[in-house]
Amino acid sequence: MNGTHSAAVTLTLAKVVNVIVTDDTLSVDLEDGRTVAVPIGWYPRLAYGTPAERANLQISGAGYGIHWPDLDEDIGVEGLVLGKRSRESTASFERWLEGRK
Repeated sequence: MNGTHSAAVTLTLAKVVNVIVTDDTLSVDLEDGRTVAVPIGWYPRLAYGTPAERANLQISGAGYGIHWPDLDEDIGVEGLVLGKRSRESTASFERWLEGRK
């Protein structure tokens, strides 16, 4: 054996029970008692959305995702728990911003 170990990591996901979006933070309460909070800047569409657009959300994906129809944004619990930022390209985001004018 060469001294390297590989371990399988099992990620246990909990369903979304509440979502709060402020000018600074996306905060998601999960059914297992955890709250995951990330900077809103990780998700530019949320950052540029109006308070009304941010408030218009749906818990989707059988409870494992959040969808903002006005912003065409979808964020999954797994990505939040793993600390993944939006991977939208700059060009795609700029087209979206242009379409909002």
